[in-house]
Amino acid sequence: MNQSRAKTGTTGHNGLKTAVSVLKLEASALGQLAAGLGSEIDQALDLLFAATGRVIVSGMGKSGHIANKIAATLASTGTPAQFVHPAEASHGDLGMITNKDAVIALSNSGETTELADLITFTRRWSIPLIAITGRKESSLGQAADVALVLPKADEAGTLGLAPTTSTTMMLALGDALAVALLERRGFSAEDFHQLHPGGKLGQRLLRVAEIMHKGSELPLIPASAPMSQALIEMTTKTFGCVGVIGPGDTLTGIITDGDLRRHMGDNLLNQKAGDVMTKAPRTIRPQALAAEALNIMNEKSITALFVVEESKPVGIVRLHDCLKAGLA
Repeated sequence: MNQSRAKTGTTGHNGLKTAVSVLKLEASALGQLAAGLGSEIDQALDLLFAATGRVIVSGMGKSGHIANKIAATLASTGTPAQFVHPAEASHGDLGMITNKDAVIALSNSGETTELADLITFTRRWSIPLIAITGRKESSLGQAADVALVLPKADEAGTLGLAPTTSTTMMLALGDALAVALLERRGFSAEDFHQLHPGGKLGQRLLRVAEIMHKGSELPLIPASAPMSQALIEMTTKTFGCVGVIGPGDTLTGIITDGDLRRHMGDNLLNQKAGDVMTKAPRTIRPQALAAEALNIMNEKSITALFVVEESKPVGIVRLHDCLKAGLA
């Protein structure tokens, strides 16, 4: 019976038209939200930035799901945050909230019953409260230190009942707060990498220093060393090259398989490393992105790069190391 009713209900309906309509409706609402923002957004950011504890984000139902995502976005962009379920808060989880925290509460109606105890708690202990709501005159809007009010917009669909447009605006406003706080904190790509060590984001932000070989692994010889020593070092260290050290332990050159082939007929073993080396080799900094090292090696058709600080070799990174780290 239910399957038959479901099939009958879809007859004559254009799914594409409905989907486009929903997206246009929500996009229009986001435009209204952006146009309507005023000084209250800076007031909210001031409260969040000043909090020395965590940002507590809470909401019930669909707003709760959005609140959970906002907390995760804040945490991943340098603002310590956590989601607290409002119903659980009334049964002991209020203990998670301290007077060093700030609270963001989400409710489109502003009258969500489950938020009442959490709101009362923030007022009792002078904990900053930011409301994201559709009604400034609501209980939540009136209780909050700062109310971020959503513009009036219809929910999507013919019924217009399920939270859709309103939750989209809440989500976008949460993103706006997170990114604004990120910029105010001076949150860098390095900071971001520290919080995202896994996955594609971690790979993109991986530093050369994290994958380079160093210490006794480095294939290095002085410029005055005979080529017999250079060959032994190249064979032992298996990087297909050897770095040549000059005055002050600086890297002055490199000997590769190509250099050996070019000098093969010149009584190679009787020459010094400094005579055979390629001068001023391409190098990279330890704090450069590993993706940059991969790009250089691809462009120059080489398989290894020496890593230098103040002209002194501190490591070596291979094409294979970049591929192994998942950068390809």
